[in-house]
Amino acid sequence: MIIRLHKQARTTPAVRAEIQAATGSNVELARRYNVSVLTIAKWRKRDHVEDRSHTAHRLQTTLLPAQELIAVALRKMLKLGLDDLLVVVREFLNPHVSRSGLDRCLRRHGVGSLRDLEPVASHDKPQPKAFKHYEPGYVHIDVKYLPQMPDETQRRYLFVAIDRATRWVFVQIRPHKTAAAAQAFLAALSKAAPFKLRTLLTDNGSEFTDRLFNKQKQASGDHEFDRLCAALDIEHRLTKPRHPQTNGMVERFNGRISEVLATNRFRSGEDLSHTIERYVWLYNQHLPQRALGHQTPLQAMKQWQKDQPELFVKRVSNRPGLDSSILLAYGY
Repeated sequence: MIIRLHKQARTTPAVRAEIQAATGSNVELARRYNVSVLTIAKWRKRDHVEDRSHTAHRLQTTLLPAQELIAVALRKMLKLGLDDLLVVVREFLNPHVSRSGLDRCLRRHGVGSLRDLEPVASHDKPQPKAFKHYEPGYVHIDVKYLPQMPDETQRRYLFVAIDRATRWVFVQIRPHKTAAAAQAFLAALSKAAPFKLRTLLTDNGSEFTDRLFNKQKQASGDHEFDRLCAALDIEHRLTKPRHPQTNGMVERFNGRISEVLATNRFRSGEDLSHTIERYVWLYNQHLPQRALGHQTPLQAMKQWQKDQPELFVKRVSNRPGLDSSILLAYGY
């Protein structure tokens, strides 16, 4: 039998057995074995010679069962390391969770190691094609409905832009889903983006195009959004009708926003806006992306600027306002 001793143990199992069998007083035995009287008394009371575990019988956790399930789902979906996941959980689920507590939670649910989440290679299935290489400036844009808050008279809309090469995200919340709102969002995006916008990919919504709303079923170029694209020398591409997966990159980010909204309670529209703003800041500056070689979008942009500075119109910065302008976006 293997017996593990405490690091600072002054006695061996054999000595402890002798103490338990001895007939002298505690003081006499303490002198004989060169230990304290308390140590003698402790081992005389016990019927074994092994150290007791110092681990609590019931480990305390601050995560509720529902929060644990969300943390595990985020681990599986985002493939975040423990420290990165801890930032997200503290920000949006429970500010009091400890690193060790989160680690125990992940281990209990079988996702303690990221290696365990890697798909098993199969020779029977064809390997997916590598995603086409793009430089910064190819941006996906979409609009997401937001839930109406108690202090609001109507629901609002989240305009989202994500760069394909760096995964950098820019968002605005607007009260209307109109061509004027889309045009204003593009104007704000062009000012915020540190790189030159070259191509935009949107769906066929009326806020972006008139493609499905004329007899020719072709974009006329007279739409407000198209006119601003032309003025900014940006190519505007449209997804194939009824094929939202073409714009899957921004759709996946919208899915993350949905999870954030589902796991928080909001007192007001302003509270919801601030939560989205915090998440976008966290996403851009603190969440490594597997597709970026485990860099954050901000780190990826800085690397692109170092390697190909001609693609950029200003220095990449992590200053406030780079990721969103939510509080200013109430005009349209």
